[in-house]
Amino acid sequence: MPKPYPQEFRDDVVRVARQREEGVTIKQVAKDFGISESCLTNWMTQADRDAGIRPGPDREELAELREAKRRIRLLEQENEVLRRAAAYLSQEHLPKMMYPLVRELAVDGIPVTVTCRVLKIARQPYYRWLKGPVTDAELAAAHRANALFDAHRDDPEFGHRLLADEARDVGEGMCDRTAWRICSENGWWSVFGKKRGKNGRKPGPPAHEDLVERDFTAAGPNQLWLTDITEHGTGEGKLYLCAVKDVWSGRIVGYSIDARMKSRLAVQALDNAVATRAAHGMDVAGCIVHSDRGSQFRSRKYLAALRRHHLVGSMGQVGTSADNAAMESFFALLQKNVLDRRRWATRQDLRISIVTWLERTYHRRRRQDRLGRLTPIEYEATMATAAPQAA
Repeated sequence: MPKPYPQEFRDDVVRVARQREEGVTIKQVAKDFGISESCLTNWMTQADRDAGIRPGPDREELAELREAKRRIRLLEQENEVLRRAAAYLSQEHLPKMMYPLVRELAVDGIPVTVTCRVLKIARQPYYRWLKGPVTDAELAAAHRANALFDAHRDDPEFGHRLLADEARDVGEGMCDRTAWRICSENGWWSVFGKKRGKNGRKPGPPAHEDLVERDFTAAGPNQLWLTDITEHGTGEGKLYLCAVKDVWSGRIVGYSIDARMKSRLAVQALDNAVATRAAHGMDVAGCIVHSDRGSQFRSRKYLAALRRHHLVGSMGQVGTSADNAAMESFFALLQKNVLDRRRWATRQDLRISIVTWLERTYHRRRRQDRLGRLTPIEYEATMATAAPQAA
């Protein structure tokens, strides 16, 4: 069963359909965006319900219904945990450790998170128990680090030698070199120490290695994606666009547009790309996602999104636009065809123009030499048809 399109994409299509020029039909708008007319009609109907124009459940009511079902399912799981725990503890011949019960419930489909919350036990010790006992060396290192951290928190002006003395006083003996290594790894420096690094802002460390090395080619879909962020001013302020491009066909598989350039902008674009490919029955696991070293692409939320979708991160060098040249080329094309065409009074006008050009012109009308004079949509459709025949 195909997954739904991203909500941001659906809202943009509805906006374009409502503000379409005279003579342009709903069918033509649907064709421009690669969806059926009935699908667009349903989206517009739901948008009217959300706005209170038509009777029926709006998006919030549907979300509340889904949340209610989720809560019911969660309560059923919690009741099952309590029932099984009571039966487990009533058997005197079993040990008191609850971890075996957590494992049994996980096998039966009860999430570990739910079980641990009901039984009031921590999850990480449980996972460590699954992997194996903690070694004596790891336990000793943890105790030393805790002693050094407590001393550093109480006296932040102390250097590593004085912190080591404080740790020895509480029974955690170690040499000064070991204390320096632990403090260095955790960044526990004296507030009176020398400045580290140069003055001014310094580019952050890469979260990933450069797996692309300027080779912007791919043998198939969802093998290499490129992503970046661009901005443009309007009468209301700047508008930011984060796009995700599949190198294989040149298609923008996901995007997100917002008035602020936060980490959620990059996360939403990545989520939309995965949802778009999933809607067409494609698996994106293992795909390389290449970007620059912007803070949005090094944020914890973005890195968590990569792990959640089983994607592989890649990053270019600082200040080297050639490391992401294929994405810069797309943004230059967007700049020439949309952004610099005129002054934009509102963010809404610019957003509609970007989305319309992207879906109507770039994806479905602009032919590319490297694709054999086909558009990205035509190329993907052609290759999808040719693949079964070749097999």
